[in-house]
Amino acid sequence: MVRADTTDFVPVTVLTGYLGAGKTTLLNRILTYEHGKKVAVIVNEFGEVGIDNQLIINADEEIFEMNNGCICCTVRGDLMRIIGNLMKRRNKFDHLVIETTGLADPAPVIQTFFVDEDMRDKISLDAVVTVVDAKHIWQHWDADEAQEQIAFADVILINKTDLVTPEQLEELEKRIRAMNAMAKIYRTRNSELEMDALLGVKAFDLNRALEIDPDFLGEDAHQHDETVGSIAIVESGALDGEKLNY
Repeated sequence: MVRADTTDFVPVTVLTGYLGAGKTTLLNRILTYEHGKKVAVIVNEFGEVGIDNQLIINADEEIFEMNNGCICCTVRGDLMRIIGNLMKRRNKFDHLVIETTGLADPAPVIQTFFVDEDMRDKISLDAVVTVVDAKHIWQHWDADEAQEQIAFADVILINKTDLVTPEQLEELEKRIRAMNAMAKIYRTRNSELEMDALLGVKAFDLNRALEIDPDFLGEDAHQHDETVGSIAIVESGALDGEKLNY
């Protein structure tokens, strides 16, 4: 379906990337950057404690969290419900950002916006933005989720570039480009990137997504790994973020 006018549609950015890549840091930048947009955010955290929500610093924008589940399967109904509720306050935001859990394949999130008629009438998918951890991605390179996050991306941030050598960075970008020849690739530290490279880029192409996975619009295209779990540890003292990162 070709839309003659998308001015009334809500532009949506799907923010994805493996655990610890820097998605929440990027989200903080989106929420606090003086880009002139009013941003609504939906956060999904795979765990008992909303760690991502706690990391998000004070911001004026509304943040909705969906906990204990993969945003693209068990809580898909919640995603549509929350977007539906958001649309009742359409005049309060200009852009919607959905941050997925690091364990999520982005294809079913994209699917939600196209298989549901109500969503098609409200949403215009602006871009899938994937954050890649330059240092640790090799630990997860063969995981289906990590590969799908790269393959479906319209914008890719190779983050934490200061933690690898130039040779390692070149090799990583070469491997990413072999998997996704069309995405815009940016090398970043601390997820720093100009907002005009992230929001309002109109980069998503459904035809390209179908080329990657012809069946991804099917109802049964997604399987979530039930063997993956999470443990929440509540600690009263301070934690060393650098040590946790290694």
